[in-house]
Formats: sequence, C-alpha cells, structure tokens
Amino acid sequence: MTALISLPGRRLPGLVTATPPRPGTEDNGLSENESATLWSRDTDNYTSQEEYRQRYGDERTAIHQIANGSDITFKRPPATAATWTRNDFEDLEAGGSDTSIHPPHASLEDGVFIQDAHATVFAVQPSTRGHLESGDTPLYIAPNGTIRGFVDYRVRLPNESSSGNRTVEWSLAEHEIKEVRLQKDGETIARTEGSHTPALDYRIDDDWSATLSLEAEIHIRLKKTIQTDGINGTSVDVVYREETRNVSDSVDVEIYDLSAYPYYAEYPNDDAGVAIFQSRPWQGYTLTDEGNASVRGVWRFYTARNTNWDTLVRSNRTDSAEVESDAIPVYVHAYPSRIGPRAEPVRDGPEIIDTWGTERSSPLESIGENVTIEVVNQSYETTYGVAVRTENVDREALHVAGIVRGVNASIAEPDAGSERQLRRSNLSVEVLQQNQSQARLRIELRDNETGAPIILNDDTRRYLIGGSARNGSITIADQEVETNASGVAIVTITEPGIYTARYHPGSWLGHNPAYVSDTATARWHPLGTINGWFDLVFEAGWQFIPFFVMFYAGRRLLRMLGPADIFQRNP
Repeated sequence: MTALISLPGRRLPGLVTATPPRPGTEDNGLSENESATLWSRDTDNYTSQEEYRQRYGDERTAIHQIANGSDITFKRPPATAATWTRNDFEDLEAGGSDTSIHPPHASLEDGVFIQDAHATVFAVQPSTRGHLESGDTPLYIAPNGTIRGFVDYRVRLPNESSSGNRTVEWSLAEHEIKEVRLQKDGETIARTEGSHTPALDYRIDDDWSATLSLEAEIHIRLKKTIQTDGINGTSVDVVYREETRNVSDSVDVEIYDLSAYPYYAEYPNDDAGVAIFQSRPWQGYTLTDEGNASVRGVWRFYTARNTNWDTLVRSNRTDSAEVESDAIPVYVHAYPSRIGPRAEPVRDGPEIIDTWGTERSSPLESIGENVTIEVVNQSYETTYGVAVRTENVDREALHVAGIVRGVNASIAEPDAGSERQLRRSNLSVEVLQQNQSQARLRIELRDNETGAPIILNDDTRRYLIGGSARNGSITIADQEVETNASGVAIVTITEPGIYTARYHPGSWLGHNPAYVSDTATARWHPLGTINGWFDLVFEAGWQFIPFFVMFYAGRRLLRMLGPADIFQRNP
C-alpha cells in the first residue's frame, strides 16, 4: 500500500476521500473480482478498457469493469468485507514514542507526560450496518466475533533547563501499553496484553443491545538525572517519574442473535405452507436440504469502506500532518431494496402468499454519497415475516439466515398453533324463493370434511401469526355477505342471470382451522316458475291487443265493401 507521507505543518489537499486501492494490486486475501466489489463509496467514473490498458498496462476482469462504473449489490452478506479488514488491519502501524498516529475522529487525551493518546475502534466483525430509515442505522454484530482497535500516544519529555553547576537531563526509561480491555456496558468481557493493534475475541449471550468500549492502559516511566558539580566533586541524583493513563472508545451495537418462529400448513392438494417471522431484519430461508428452493425478504447488501479511516494524523511535539491511511476497514451494509421480496426458482419455485412487518420511511438519506443502489425511495414494509406456499419443504433442513454473515437463526417452535389445519370448504347456493321481479338465494358454507358450518366472523378460529387480520367473505352479485351461526346467508337479487358465489377464506396465517376457496352457481329467470310463464303470456297478450283490434277492423271492412266494390272504385 502507499507509504505514510509526512508533510509537517500543512494538510494534504485531496486526502479527504481516499481513493481505494486498485483491485488485484494487494495481498489482502481477495481475488481481483472480490476486491472490486468492496468500494461502493468510491466515485464511479467509468474508464474504458482501452484507457485502462494504456494507464495500467493490464486488463480488467468483467466484474472489475462493472464495478468501475457502478456499485455491486448482494443477495446475502458477503465475507469479503471481513477478509479485507482482517488483512488490511495488519498494515496499521504506530508512530513511536515521540509521534502519535490517530484517525481524525479519534478522541485524544493528554496527561502530564502522555500526549495525544487514544484507543480507537477499527472494526467489529462479523457485523452489518442496517439502514432501516433515516436516522436509524444500527450496527448489528454477531454474538461471537472480534473487535479490532488502534492505540497510540507520544511521550512529552519535560523541557527543564540546566543552570550553573547543575545539569538536568530527562530520558524515557520505559513505555508500554500494559493491557487492553473490552467492556460491555462497563463490565470487562475480554482482555489482552498491551498492543498498538489489539484484536479481542468476544462472546455475548442473552443480550439485545449494548455499548462496547475498547479501553487501553498506557504506562510510562521517565528518568530524571541531576548532575551537580561541587568543590568536593560531582554528585549524581536519579529520580523516576511515572504516569498511567486509560484511554477508550465506544461503539453502540445491536447483538444479532436470531430465533425464528415457524408455522406450517398442509394444503388439500398436498402443497406445504410455511410462515416464519423474526423481530429483526433477516435475510430469508431455504426450504430443502439442497437449498434449491428459497425465499428472501426486502433486504439486500453492499460493502463500503469506513471513510473515518481514509486519512491518519501524525503529530509530534511541534507539528501535525494528515497522511493517507494504510489501513481501511470495510463494512457490510443492509438496505431495503426496490426489488422487494423474492422466491427462487422464479418460475416454478415457492409462491410468496404474504409478508408483514413494520412500516418505515425510506432510508435513502442515510446511504451517503457515491452509493448507487436500488434502495426504496418511499415507505416500505420491513418483512419481518414471510409466508410461502410450496410443493416441497424439508422441515429438518429448514435454514433461516440473518443479515449478519454467519448468523443463522435457531428454530424455536411456538408454544401452540405451529401446525395449522387447512381444510376444504363446501359452498352451495340455491334459489329459495322467487317471483316475477326478484329471487332470494340461500348460500350455505360448511366444512367439507366434518359438515360443520363455517362462520366467517368467528373469533374462536382466529390465531394471528403476524400482519393484519383478514376475515373470510362470500361475494355474489356484487355483494359481500357473511354467514350466520348456521353457516347460512340469504341474498336477494332482482336481475335475471347466472350467479356465482365465491368464498374468499381468511388466510391460514390468521385462522385455525383455515379453509381453501370454493365456488357455487345458481341460475334465476322469471320464466323458471309457472307464475312467470303466466305473467309472460299475459304481458305478451296485453301488448298484442292493438294488433288484434286493427286486424279485426280490417276484416270487417272487407266484408262490408266486398271485392267488386273495391275494383270498381279502383279501376
């Protein structure tokens, strides 16, 4: 990587946003394709293949070329960010006893002799920065992970002058970082020997959120030598001064420990229904051991550097200067995508029947500059719950993945109601009464297996998994009707025709037992009754009376005049 450049007394222009290293030029554990996907915060100024070849003398891969002009997103949290960060962290070096190196955002502390001291969190991984909405971007970390930090300081020797026959000299006897500790809400959960670049493994159980603090104990020992020249010779006195200072940095985190709650249903045609919810953002789940059938929610991922580490500040007794950083941490980011929930395979895979979650506003403003992704630009639903219908599901192989790499949910069976009954319904409709102007239809809805009436608005069947409750309904003749306690509804129609009643059942996500849809048809026309035929004949006869009168009058006229009279009058 680029070596540290020290320009005392002035700030380097153009270092505010560092240019990420060119993919394939560093030994960081990643291939060229992998490292090309890391830099979503870089400026996407596309360079043509010819211009790139002339500038660097080699060819780009296809992925590198795409990443040069756009940003690449992922369906699941990639491991590339942690791999890069772990390897790049090794390039971070302290400045020595008379020079302190720190990122611009570090919180510096000064003592009597210890100056510009800091302990700054470099990265916590595995982790994912969630973009839930503007102003709400929690850092989700795995329950087991590693926190890396950078600790540095410089020692200020007293500027005590000599006078007369007395000579004073200060020197640094020893200096060290005695210990580095990791604390969770004030409790020490990990510690290691002193280091400028500590890496502490942690394990956090049964906690929802916490404040992690990286604390370092810095200790120095100065030697003061006083030489006094006298008549009887020279005397030398040695005095030691010590100082210890604790420095720290904190980060607020969400402990991402998933417990998913599944519900199952079996359709009458042997299809399977699966619904899973989790009260935090999660990626999705696979339904088979081979992993060839899966569903995911609204979340997608990108990787980007932490721009706080683009530059470092080198400070000594007289000057400070900003230099390009040799180590850049990279994080995974999760965001709600306009692509929305998806099931795979796309054509003949699982069918998403419902999603539910919390309504939130777009997190677009929290994404930052130079990130080109398909983030939602309006309010969205967090898809904490996703329900599907599928041909096959292997419950033993059900795999629920989170938005933090490597964190998969433990499957927690609900106390009751995890196995939903989904039955066939039996809908019938018949003409109950009719006359020439209207008919009354009797609609009956029953359980096809037991024959018991199905009451649409039945609180005893309601068992909501998530989302909003939806009662069943029956529609016919542009009307929506409900059954009574006997599973019966009566509808009056006034127009002749064929009427189809359709049962729209409440989802098995909100009812137990639940039912599948059914239809039934009835036909009504006034001619379908004896009275209807009588009314038709009467009405038709009434309409033909004027024609009968005219016909009768014509025949009488012909008889009165006779054929001869007619021909005589009309030769």
